[in-house]
Amino acid sequence: MVEENDIRIGVIGGSGLYEMAGMRVLEEKRIDTAFGEPSDAYVVGELEGVKVAFLPRHGRGHRLLPSELNYRANILGMKMLGVEWIVSVSAVGSLKIEYKPTDILIPDQFYDRTRHRVDTFFGNGLVAHVSFAHPLCDRLSGWMAEGARAAGATVHEGGTYVCMEGPLFSTQAESEEYRRRDFDIIGMTNLQEAKLAREAEMSYATLAMVTDYDCWHEEEADVSGAAVMEVIRQNVRMAQEAVRESIRRIQVEEQSPYVGQLEHSLITEPAVVPVETKKALEPIIGPYMPAETI
Repeated sequence: MVEENDIRIGVIGGSGLYEMAGMRVLEEKRIDTAFGEPSDAYVVGELEGVKVAFLPRHGRGHRLLPSELNYRANILGMKMLGVEWIVSVSAVGSLKIEYKPTDILIPDQFYDRTRHRVDTFFGNGLVAHVSFAHPLCDRLSGWMAEGARAAGATVHEGGTYVCMEGPLFSTQAESEEYRRRDFDIIGMTNLQEAKLAREAEMSYATLAMVTDYDCWHEEEADVSGAAVMEVIRQNVRMAQEAVRESIRRIQVEEQSPYVGQLEHSLITEPAVVPVETKKALEPIIGPYMPAETI
């Protein structure tokens, strides 16, 4: 039995990521959080001698829309397992000719085009303002870029990920506007994960797997769900190897650089925070509010 707080690395992506050679599955762990159930059970295994928790972002069988994901439960579940380093693997559209399908981009910025999603743990009587100027962890991004190159991928470092609502893809006018703004890739899931991971004092970085040219490229067919899934199926082995090589490079003995940031981000006086809110957020705020206030 795997103990909670015993796993340092989490991977969020497709359900096929943990079906790789050398991966020893230890157990499937269902976690009930204060915000409900995550997308699926966490598959806890050992890879390269390190314990890793894998979460199928959309549930096995890909049954959840991007706007239906319980982002808070997904990230809080990782926190409850002890994860400090989250590797995200995501399919994205390219907004530049130099980022070709099957390439990998490691973004360093986000631009928010979502409208209907909860993207903070705070509220309900507890105010916190956390810095998010640099939304992705440079240290983790570097390890992931090295790992993806070692796996044989063409890797681009840096760039802006536009996070759109979905589930429809962009209009041509939207796609062309993103290009005018010099954005790099577009997807539907990573921004909320990154925000919540930062609030939970965890490092987060993205392996963005380019599957298409959105709908701006005159010589390419407009993006479709079937076309995206076909590229993903063709490149599942590359994704697996990129994850494996990234995990080999993560220094699990290091502490995430974001541990401790909440000490100066929690604004509300502990005495006036509702007990229910303190209990719900205990895995995150526990170190900063005396036990007697919970």
